[in-house]
Amino acid sequence: MEKERNITIDGREFRFSEGETILTVAKRNHIDIPTLCHLKGTTPTGACRICVVEVEGARTLMTSCTVPATVGMVVRSESPEVIRSRRMTIELMLTSGRHDDCLVCPSSGNCRLQELAFRYKVKGTTFEDTGVKYPMESVNPFILRDFSKCILCGRCVQACNEVQVNEAIDMGYRGSATKIITKGDVALKDSDCVFCGECVQVCPVAALVPKDARITPRLSEMKEVKTTCSYCGVGCQMNLHVKNNRVWQVTGCEESAPNYGSLCVKGRYGFDFIASDKRLTTPLIKENGTFREASWDEALTLTAKRLKEISDVQSDATGLLTSARITNEENYIAQKFARTVLKTNNVDHCARL
Repeated sequence: MEKERNITIDGREFRFSEGETILTVAKRNHIDIPTLCHLKGTTPTGACRICVVEVEGARTLMTSCTVPATVGMVVRSESPEVIRSRRMTIELMLTSGRHDDCLVCPSSGNCRLQELAFRYKVKGTTFEDTGVKYPMESVNPFILRDFSKCILCGRCVQACNEVQVNEAIDMGYRGSATKIITKGDVALKDSDCVFCGECVQVCPVAALVPKDARITPRLSEMKEVKTTCSYCGVGCQMNLHVKNNRVWQVTGCEESAPNYGSLCVKGRYGFDFIASDKRLTTPLIKENGTFREASWDEALTLTAKRLKEISDVQSDATGLLTSARITNEENYIAQKFARTVLKTNNVDHCARL
């Protein structure tokens, strides 16, 4: 008989499947082993060293995101040695750039490093500040790259290379000079980047933020409203971050199909039109070559009247153009209206080609 696959974490015994890591088993059973570099669906790297745990019989602490669970393994996720190691790692991260401006940081309240520093009561004063090695990059229209806040967790690289498969960025240089670079270390706007923003969404600190993040409300200040992207027919799920009845930022819903957090450049950054002062909010009727404002009842009544007059004379004189930015159900209703009410088969769609 096959021996049961059981692992003990913090005194509790759990079953596991072959190939599962310690971190996977812990998360499934609601044991919080913190991590900064782990990204679901990508190859674990153990780069951040925050998820280290104590494994009975092992000579050193082990990264829970890379070590497979084995039969009879005994793990301690919050032992004094583990806590000491995590505190040391967090201290080093806090002094590896500019992390002393949490009060004015655009990711304050939504920063995993800030959260862990508070959890383990780390002040970031043990080691000497290494200073800022690379200047901020702000020349592209969507993303602000602040290298002084980068902790080299590698999540952005994994998101770009393994999730989106754009392969626009990677780790570059060596030692203390290491940084996230594009091919040839050019600016994002001159690289293979398609500005999907996947890297921004997975960044646990403020190394990658939307271009206007420093002049807009923080994520922690806004209300999150789930909706469906209307730019095409895929149906990507996304969160609108709203304050004072205005959309300030968009993120993908990580647990929802079909996109599981991923968005294209349009879905993530193409929302300025919502608050544009050029949008029509009142119907207009053209009279004598100029437009005048009208009520909805007046505009709809006139539209219905003119469509009927035209279709009564010649049905083929009318046509209907629908959009990929509305739902399939709405498109179905539109074409049914054209065929049964207007009596025309002149129906087209912007996504036909």
